[in-house]
Amino acid sequence: MKRAMMCTILMNCAAFSQSPEPPPRFEIADVHASAKTVNPFMRTGPVRGGRYEVKTATMVDLIRIAYSFDPDKVLGGPNWLEMDRFDVVAKVAADSIPETQKLMLQSLLEDRFKLAVHKETKPLPTYALTFGKKLQLKEADGTEETGCRPQTSSGAPTEGGIRIFMSSSNGAPTMINLGPGMAIHYVCRNMTMAAFAAGLRGMMGASVGPNQVLDETGLKGNWNFDVKWSMQFMGPMSTNTSDRISVFEAVDKQLGLKLEERQIPTPVIVVDRVNEKPSDNPPEVAEALPPIPLPTEFEVASVKPSDPGGRGGRYQMQAGGRLNAEGMAMRFLISRAFNSNNREQVTGLPKWVDTERFDIVAKAPSEGPSAPAMDMEAAAPMMRALLVDRFKMTYHSEERQVSAYSLVSAKPKMKKADPSSRTSCKNSNAPAGAPPGSQVLTCQNITMAQFVDRLQNMAQELSWPVLDATGIEGGWDFTLMFSRNAGMMMGGGRGGEAGRAEAAMPSASEPTGALTLFEAVEKQLGLKLEIRKRSMPVIVIDHMEQKPTEN
Repeated sequence: MKRAMMCTILMNCAAFSQSPEPPPRFEIADVHASAKTVNPFMRTGPVRGGRYEVKTATMVDLIRIAYSFDPDKVLGGPNWLEMDRFDVVAKVAADSIPETQKLMLQSLLEDRFKLAVHKETKPLPTYALTFGKKLQLKEADGTEETGCRPQTSSGAPTEGGIRIFMSSSNGAPTMINLGPGMAIHYVCRNMTMAAFAAGLRGMMGASVGPNQVLDETGLKGNWNFDVKWSMQFMGPMSTNTSDRISVFEAVDKQLGLKLEERQIPTPVIVVDRVNEKPSDNPPEVAEALPPIPLPTEFEVASVKPSDPGGRGGRYQMQAGGRLNAEGMAMRFLISRAFNSNNREQVTGLPKWVDTERFDIVAKAPSEGPSAPAMDMEAAAPMMRALLVDRFKMTYHSEERQVSAYSLVSAKPKMKKADPSSRTSCKNSNAPAGAPPGSQVLTCQNITMAQFVDRLQNMAQELSWPVLDATGIEGGWDFTLMFSRNAGMMMGGGRGGEAGRAEAAMPSASEPTGALTLFEAVEKQLGLKLEIRKRSMPVIVIDHMEQKPTEN
């Protein structure tokens, strides 16, 4: 009787019998540990045919997607959070929207990994743009289009520079000439300092971290200015690292401003609990989510030699399974056909592979909405079939003795890690005054087995997997500062056995003081990279025509 009277008074009887609406969930999901790969990067894309997929994702990646937090703002949790990788394939309604899919992923993480998180605010580092010693900006008259745009050019690159392509707002390629030191030239017009600071982290080569730069200049009004800084490419992209200039130096010397680090209160998400092993998949998952076979051939393709006067090139996978390759050397196309960046893994190449360049426009089969999204790995068998068909390529695989590196212990100088701290290795900007071209790798609670996985491809000589021969157990903290370009300038870039034998011995540092990776590992960590013979599978090209068959 009392309950009935209360319902009448409040006019809300339904509230007594209704519970909160349950959060949305995937219809069914396949969750499992990812297969090991040489390219361990998260892959995801739009829902196709009611199929939601996230591949090779760490738990930090999954939390980032589900809760819309940047990776550096996912705190706490066990030490494996940034190391273990998972594949998630789930069934959703074809008309589900991204925001609903995020809630479904939250439910999956809670159900299958027992994830528990909470949100709070913590001080985190960011950069602030401040007033320097002498302002070098020009007041704008308001007549020019507002924005900072990279300078483009149709002419040849200047001496010591190269040409790159980037996509414009309409999807068409834009050609940019980089100057000496791989410097990109931004032309900024009619800009407020607030807009410049806010846009800095999205500008190519800026490397100012994941957080928006704060405007603390106190400057009002709009300004015109030009600014140049160096792009951070891997490999021998610059002949002189002393030409390189960081965004911090550029802002100081060219604009009369400064980028200074600040600690500001920032919303974060903290992991309270999560299981490393997901719960078992339901038995009907294989039938509900069968694997989609990847295409092995392009549906249609145009292949032709590139214009001899062209310079630079691009290789771009587009939505809908379209491949655009322009001015690409045959060596590069072969590397994509076998999904390998290791120059020694594919051997027997004809002499012309570095001089002959080709343009390719190809389209992958796209039968139905469930057609998989194309990436480099998925496109490899199609490129391989194209080379077989149009260039009459034949090949075989065999085991060969190769020269590869092992990490050994010399006089270790690393700090024993707190075993509960999160395992990670992060790249960051070198401190002020560091030799030109230097970069910093900071590792926390990392084992030597994990470190050697990270080492592969950090220098041109480390194209084969590095083996851990240190005998050192447990997790370690250390910081490594080196220059990728240093090894290239000292002969480390030579191919074949001669190049590897030369690289096996630490080279003298550049006059600038920059260290190669080999030197830094020995001097800063007390370890050593030694070259050793080992048997590895290689691909041998038996035959290849220099001219493609007609389209």
